[in-house]
Amino acid sequence: MEHNKRNFIKATLSGTALLATGGFSVCTSSTSKDERTSTGVAELKLSFQEGIAPGNTLSEKFDYMEQLGVVGFEPGGSGLENRVTEIKEALKGRNIKVSAVCAGFKGFILSTDDSVRQQFFDTMKTIIAAAGEIGSTGVIMVPAFNGQQPAFPHMLETRKFLVEKLQLLGDYAEEHGTAVILEPLNRGEAFYLRQVADAASICRDANSKGVRCMGDFWHMSEETSDFGALISGGNYLQHIHIASRKRRSMPGEDGEADNYIEGFKALKEIGYNKYISYECGCQGDRNIVVPQSVELLKEQWEKA
Repeated sequence: MEHNKRNFIKATLSGTALLATGGFSVCTSSTSKDERTSTGVAELKLSFQEGIAPGNTLSEKFDYMEQLGVVGFEPGGSGLENRVTEIKEALKGRNIKVSAVCAGFKGFILSTDDSVRQQFFDTMKTIIAAAGEIGSTGVIMVPAFNGQQPAFPHMLETRKFLVEKLQLLGDYAEEHGTAVILEPLNRGEAFYLRQVADAASICRDANSKGVRCMGDFWHMSEETSDFGALISGGNYLQHIHIASRKRRSMPGEDGEADNYIEGFKALKEIGYNKYISYECGCQGDRNIVVPQSVELLKEQWEKA
């Protein structure tokens, strides 16, 4: 017994010495305090995906958005290269800019099928180039959805592969004045990349200004806290999606459950001044529900 005790003490002291001399690394959060601290001033900049505002044309939708003080527009990526002129013309003279571009690519980056993976890169690059032309903050992508098979397994080698390919894609995006934005999803939709901290650590390791991440209040239901999740994104955080917390409808349509104050506190702490974009359905009359929802978010931002 005494012999075991001596061995335990010896092992403990040895481990302490290793820590002191840097003999092995210790797990830390994905972002340091310096990485978390932005020099920007936090600002609530609301954005709508194309289907949120009432209206039959972009012009009508933008008129409606301007009345509410919504300053961002998030188009879909599918066929975006054919809409560049349309979107640029519709934005002329307005206080609205393109926020992120929502996906739209074909294939997926973690496919084990070379042709499917190449399809992803080809279509993603087309969208990235178009996103750069319209001044977008980035193109949202998910490494793989649950139904996309066959896919590389969730293991270290897969992460290394993803980091390597994202670095190349991010550098391409940077050349076009935009970025690739990783979106973590809940486990109901994706087996890979489910937390903001994981996405931020991949951005860090890709080491490209063109690789960034985002948070989504709907998908963040699996996070331990909204505050912790968004703080972990730090300066890698490029975009936010928002929806009601139960039914993924307009913020406010799920009553008291729709509380975003803790998340907003984190965004203020890191000096977040990019877009918070609506990605949701609507249960009621948009002409009534949408203005109420925008007002709710403004009130909660002030309280944060």
